[in-house]
Amino acid sequence: MRTLTGVSPTFEFVPLSVVSFGSTVIAEGCDVASSISWIHAWTVAHGIITQVREYSNTSLTVTRVGDVVAGRSAEIAPSHCPSVWESQFSGRAGKSVPGLVLAI
Repeated sequence: MRTLTGVSPTFEFVPLSVVSFGSTVIAEGCDVASSISWIHAWTVAHGIITQVREYSNTSLTVTRVGDVVAGRSAEIAPSHCPSVWESQFSGRAGKSVPGLVLAI
Protein backbone atom coordinates (compact mmCIF):
# COMPACT_ATOMS: atom_id res chain seq x y z
CA MET A 1 0.00 0.00 0.00
CA ARG A 2 2.85 2.39 0.81
CA THR A 3 4.21 1.93 -2.72
CA LEU A 4 0.81 2.54 -4.32
CA THR A 5 0.29 5.77 -2.37
CA GLY A 6 3.80 7.09 -3.10
CA VAL A 7 4.96 7.09 0.53
CA SER A 8 7.68 4.49 -0.20
CA PRO A 9 10.25 4.64 -3.00
CA THR A 10 9.13 3.42 -6.37
CA PHE A 11 8.86 -0.29 -6.94
CA GLU A 12 10.32 -1.46 -10.25
CA PHE A 13 8.89 -4.61 -11.83
CA VAL A 14 11.36 -6.77 -13.76
CA PRO A 15 9.44 -9.16 -16.04
CA LEU A 16 11.02 -12.60 -16.41
CA SER A 17 8.45 -14.22 -18.67
CA VAL A 18 5.19 -13.48 -20.47
CA VAL A 19 3.10 -16.33 -21.90
CA SER A 20 -0.39 -16.66 -23.30
CA PHE A 21 -2.76 -19.51 -23.99
CA GLY A 22 -6.32 -19.07 -25.12
CA SER A 23 -7.71 -15.89 -23.59
CA THR A 24 -5.26 -15.90 -20.65
CA VAL A 25 -2.01 -13.91 -20.47
CA ILE A 26 0.45 -14.51 -17.61
CA ALA A 27 3.44 -12.33 -16.69
CA GLU A 28 5.92 -13.33 -14.01
CA GLY A 29 8.73 -11.27 -12.56
CA CYS A 30 10.43 -9.83 -9.51
CA ASP A 31 11.71 -6.58 -8.10
CA VAL A 32 15.22 -5.31 -8.89
CA ALA A 33 16.69 -6.96 -5.77
CA SER A 34 14.90 -10.27 -6.56
CA SER A 35 13.38 -10.24 -3.07
CA ILE A 36 9.72 -10.04 -4.16
CA SER A 37 8.18 -12.17 -6.87
CA TRP A 38 4.93 -11.33 -8.63
CA ILE A 39 2.58 -12.91 -11.14
CA HIS A 40 -0.14 -11.11 -13.08
CA ALA A 41 -2.82 -13.06 -14.94
CA TRP A 42 -5.16 -11.32 -17.40
CA THR A 43 -8.22 -12.63 -19.18
CA VAL A 44 -8.76 -10.93 -22.53
CA ALA A 45 -11.97 -10.90 -24.58
CA HIS A 46 -12.30 -9.03 -27.89
CA GLY A 47 -9.05 -7.14 -27.19
CA ILE A 48 -10.25 -5.90 -23.78
CA ILE A 49 -8.88 -7.04 -20.42
CA THR A 50 -11.92 -8.40 -18.60
CA GLN A 51 -10.28 -9.85 -15.50
CA VAL A 52 -6.98 -9.34 -13.65
CA ARG A 53 -5.45 -11.49 -10.94
CA GLU A 54 -2.29 -10.55 -9.07
CA TYR A 55 -0.14 -12.76 -6.86
CA SER A 56 3.02 -11.83 -4.94
CA ASN A 57 5.51 -14.16 -3.31
CA THR A 58 3.38 -17.10 -4.41
CA SER A 59 4.08 -20.13 -6.57
CA LEU A 60 1.33 -20.54 -9.18
CA THR A 61 0.31 -23.54 -11.28
CA VAL A 62 -2.25 -22.99 -14.05
CA THR A 63 -4.33 -26.01 -15.03
CA ARG A 64 -6.91 -26.55 -17.73
CA VAL A 65 -10.05 -28.11 -16.27
CA GLY A 66 -12.08 -28.76 -19.40
CA ASP A 67 -12.08 -28.31 -23.14
CA VAL A 68 -14.20 -25.81 -24.99
CA VAL A 69 -15.89 -27.24 -28.06
CA ALA A 70 -17.84 -24.92 -30.40
CA GLY A 71 -18.08 -22.23 -27.71
CA ARG A 72 -19.48 -24.58 -25.07
CA SER A 73 -17.62 -26.19 -22.21
CA ALA A 74 -17.21 -29.93 -22.51
CA GLU A 75 -17.67 -32.16 -19.49
CA ILE A 76 -14.84 -32.00 -16.97
CA ALA A 77 -12.78 -35.16 -16.51
CA PRO A 78 -12.31 -35.20 -12.70
CA SER A 79 -9.07 -37.16 -12.73
CA HIS A 80 -7.24 -35.22 -15.45
CA CYS A 81 -6.39 -31.51 -15.11
CA PRO A 82 -3.19 -30.95 -17.09
CA SER A 83 -0.81 -28.23 -15.97
CA VAL A 84 -0.36 -25.63 -18.72
CA TRP A 85 2.02 -23.28 -16.86
CA GLU A 86 4.04 -23.18 -13.64
CA SER A 87 5.80 -20.21 -12.08
CA GLN A 88 9.58 -20.44 -11.98
CA PHE A 89 10.92 -17.49 -9.99
CA SER A 90 10.33 -18.72 -6.42
CA GLY A 91 12.19 -21.96 -7.18
CA ARG A 92 15.13 -20.12 -8.75
CA ALA A 93 15.36 -17.71 -5.81
CA GLY A 94 15.43 -20.58 -3.33
CA LYS A 95 12.39 -19.27 -1.51
CA SER A 96 9.67 -21.26 0.17
CA VAL A 97 6.36 -19.62 -0.74
CA PRO A 98 2.70 -20.68 -0.67
CA GLY A 99 1.41 -22.47 -3.75
CA LEU A 100 -1.86 -21.89 -5.56
CA VAL A 101 -3.62 -23.57 -8.48
CA LEU A 102 -5.45 -21.38 -10.98
CA ALA A 103 -8.01 -23.43 -12.90
CA ILE A 104 -9.03 -22.18 -16.32
